[in-house]
Amino acid sequence: MHARKITFIVLAALIASAFALPSLPVPGRSPDFTISVPAGKTTTLAAYKGKVVIMEFLFVKSQHCMRVASMLNELNDELGPRGFQALGVAFDPPSPRPVDANIGSQMVAYTVDSLKIKYPVGYATRWDVDAYLGRTGDEILNIPQIVVIDRAGTVRAASGGRGGDPRLEDKDYLRTLVNELLKEGSSTTSKK
Repeated sequence: MHARKITFIVLAALIASAFALPSLPVPGRSPDFTISVPAGKTTTLAAYKGKVVIMEFLFVKSQHCMRVASMLNELNDELGPRGFQALGVAFDPPSPRPVDANIGSQMVAYTVDSLKIKYPVGYATRWDVDAYLGRTGDEILNIPQIVVIDRAGTVRAASGGRGGDPRLEDKDYLRTLVNELLKEGSSTTSKK
């Protein structure tokens, strides 16, 4: 009986530790990602190589996500001239049917206008977002999910997923982190 209990405890610890691993490797190379922006155009994450990028994956109907988007808007105004770029990626919440891309584009345009967001915000399917984040269907979806990428394209921090860092939703903490990353590669520049 004692051996069974120990085996159960070890097995439970292994399962718990597997769920504690971050979905998106940190640090690790960021995969490219395509974002559908309003007016039927697309942009890619690769277009911002050479900049420090914060990509927020969000629901447009979440007040919490909108608060973070507003914070990123302020940081983008403040740090953008030095090589920082915020990006927003709205996606549809888990449901049996995805939101139509036209509806997603309309929701994004409305959100950008109402919050006066000055950085690019687009739309992607939840399947594309899950693939980028390395999220599987059995994981709890926490939003917003924030990914911080340095000038070389390496993911340096992430929130929202397994093992994510919730401090990335704090403006002062995020400002300090971005400033450190901007100093690391200040000789590198990028267009866009």
